[in-house]
Amino acid sequence: MKLHSTLLAACSLVALTGVASAETLTIATVNNGDMIRMQKLTDDFTKDHPDIDLEWVTLEENVLRQKVTTDIATKGGQYDVLTIGNYEVPIWAKQDWLLPLNDLPGDYDAADLLPAIAGGLSVDGTLYAAPFYGESAMVMYRTDLAEKAGVTIPAEPTWDEIKAAAEAMTDKDNGIYGICLRGKAGWGENMAFLGAMSNSYGARWFDMEWKPQFNTEEWKATLTDYLDMMNNYGPPGASSNGFNENLALFQQGKCGMWIDATVAASFVTDPKESKVADSVGFALFPEKGDLGNRGNWLWSWNLAIPASTQKADAAKAFVAWATSKHYTDLVAEQDGWRAAPPGTRTSLYENADYQEAAPFAEMTLESINAVDTNKPSVQEIPYTGAQFVSIPEFQGIGTAVGQQFSAALAGNVTAEQALNNAQQLTQREMMKAGYIK
Repeated sequence: MKLHSTLLAACSLVALTGVASAETLTIATVNNGDMIRMQKLTDDFTKDHPDIDLEWVTLEENVLRQKVTTDIATKGGQYDVLTIGNYEVPIWAKQDWLLPLNDLPGDYDAADLLPAIAGGLSVDGTLYAAPFYGESAMVMYRTDLAEKAGVTIPAEPTWDEIKAAAEAMTDKDNGIYGICLRGKAGWGENMAFLGAMSNSYGARWFDMEWKPQFNTEEWKATLTDYLDMMNNYGPPGASSNGFNENLALFQQGKCGMWIDATVAASFVTDPKESKVADSVGFALFPEKGDLGNRGNWLWSWNLAIPASTQKADAAKAFVAWATSKHYTDLVAEQDGWRAAPPGTRTSLYENADYQEAAPFAEMTLESINAVDTNKPSVQEIPYTGAQFVSIPEFQGIGTAVGQQFSAALAGNVTAEQALNNAQQLTQREMMKAGYIK
């Protein structure tokens, strides 16, 4: 009876005011350029959903991961939509922390999602997050500086060729550094890059008995060459530089080369934001010798709905809008096809307008399709992943290892000390978690 009276009162309020009270969705997202663009375009969503208000919590990448992970693990319920990576999705879905997205609108066309991306967001064939953009990694370089330095960067470079080009393009007197790479500590910051680089060097995180492998020649070569390039040809203060900091350096004309996520290509070629937009070339992620492994970097930023939300229908409506073909068209209309969120839909790469506007499109798709998440290393391994290891413990381990390698870049420890510390701390955590008996 009491419930019936409450409903009558609510209906009376709607009748008097003509509107129902709006639901507010709290959306946690990362401060990357594509997400900032999405926030600017949400009037398109709210005009069709006047009963839904949007509240944004926009955070730096490491902070976002920490806050979102803590909230979902404790069922805190602070957020209704989460921006998370393809690392978290299958792990959290198996914990029943995410709502399945098997009932998105019919015109969403989930079959259009790139198989490599959708596969990483599914458990037993069910999608648990919708991809906002997907990426692999590649070399972005200044064609004018390369020409001036008399070097050619091939479409399929080796690390030796990259190092030689970095040396030739470095002009510190004029504030130009041959190479910019991630140095900021974090499992998804410097370890995303170094994880991919180590794959290309033939390294692995663990052997088949889950024993850490930082005491191997492959990891020693990876870290030694990374530090050599960065100390000799990289910008000062690189141990504080992540994706956004290196993007700004490249756009300002300070970097000869930048090896990072393919999603950056649209920003470095944007004449409104990049001083070097008309002189950017692209190459595949480098390989070491003839190992034939170009890093196996595969990442996607995705929108997911925590099981703790009380606003599931409104959250699904927003997720469907933000990752739809309609949204892609909206971005193209607003900022041109070059700016369309990459790496998620087959139809985008079949679009002649996009191919013409985005000179990096073919290489992005080639890089994504080449990734084998079941075999990121050329060695035998007990895990899956790409530039990360798909186990729950990796967040903590990867960040702790990243702190050691960032300290080595800052000159606080030697490469040997950093590797020894990484070996010991990872061994300890894997024993504690029960992987090593």
